[in-house]
Amino acid sequence: MYERYRVKANENLEVIAKKFGTTPDVIMGINNIYFDSDVREGVDLIVPKNAEKYFNYYTIEAGDSLYKIAQKYNINPTLLASLNGLDMDDFIYPNQEIMIPKSGYSYYITAEGDTLDTVADIFGISKEQLVDRNDAIYLLKDQVLVTKRD
Repeated sequence: MYERYRVKANENLEVIAKKFGTTPDVIMGINNIYFDSDVREGVDLIVPKNAEKYFNYYTIEAGDSLYKIAQKYNINPTLLASLNGLDMDDFIYPNQEIMIPKSGYSYYITAEGDTLDTVADIFGISKEQLVDRNDAIYLLKDQVLVTKRD
């Protein structure tokens, strides 16, 4: 679940990350930003919405890979990569922080052509439940939708 945020005067990634309960590394990954200096007043960023509710954070250690981390937390490695704005073949680095999905929730990353009906069917819930459980649904490619497992 993401939302758009416009950077205000005198803000940097650290300040923005604290506002949204995430880390600068996560925001950088989602937005394909490589330097803090790329963030300046007026720039629109995609930031995790309610990240603390649905995700834990993990700091990459030497020797880690997305596959190894996914196995450790019993999650799909492709989902782990997508949630963090990464491709499976992207490099990860020690001290980089990534989001780890919390258990008890089901996650889906939208694809082109998805509808409320198709996504609700994937979760096995009604369209109304899907809308109630997600703050904003745009059905744009790569949006993360979450629902509590019943």
